[in-house]
Amino acid sequence: NNPAVPITVTEQVESTHAAFEAGASIAHCHVRNDDGSTTSDPEKFGRLMEGIRAHCPDMIVQFSTGGRSGSGAERGGMLPLKPDMASLTVGSNNFPTRVYENSPDLVDWLASEMLKYDIKPEIEAFDLSHIFQAAKMAEDGRLKAPLYVQFVMGVKNAMPVDKGVFDFYVETLKRLAPDAQWCGAGVGPGQILLNELKIICALIAKRLRRQTQPWWIARPSFAKNMTARSQALPRRARFLAFPCSILQKARVQEGRGPAILRP
Repeated sequence: NNPAVPITVTEQVESTHAAFEAGASIAHCHVRNDDGSTTSDPEKFGRLMEGIRAHCPDMIVQFSTGGRSGSGAERGGMLPLKPDMASLTVGSNNFPTRVYENSPDLVDWLASEMLKYDIKPEIEAFDLSHIFQAAKMAEDGRLKAPLYVQFVMGVKNAMPVDKGVFDFYVETLKRLAPDAQWCGAGVGPGQILLNELKIICALIAKRLRRQTQPWWIARPSFAKNMTARSQALPRRARFLAFPCSILQKARVQEGRGPAILRP
């Protein structure tokens, strides 16, 4: 019921372009009917990808195969369009008012379609078990390594944004899939805290590898588009990253550990 949410493909392209200009590098795409209801219509996904390609050169296009906009094979009907990436949730979990159902057969079919069309899955880890399942699927060939995993936190009735859980997610993924890449999405007000945790974690890891330039954070791949706040997310992340890159370096060098900065 948010009047600021872009509904039409044209509005979505404009919103994505604003996020791209602000520094976002991945567009996580849903599409809607004219009445605002969600859909998995391949024709709308195709027009949206065409618009993003035209106005946001080199931006990574990621289609959602989530269950809000369809069921069964309908959720993967847009994959023959061959986006760069597509979301893949490898297990079920609770949502605010329902169960987000991802049966093993559906997960395997979506994964096979992504392999068929050379699409990089973004594993949506709503739960710790999803990390284990993704690692298992990579091990037996249902997913192509290296994995790209997003920790989704802050969904009501699912995993909250919690530093201890976040740290355990990172360590567990590192143990199960050492070559995996990860990002994170916090729902609502949890996004800014998750941004802080990701920036600090990445900066410390980079420092421990004896690299000296933290400016890669300036184009955060974790920024989502599809809402009117889209351009604010990468700008806010850069606002956090700039002082962090200076202060955290000094604190780590002095052996005092990281500090969480709040605007």
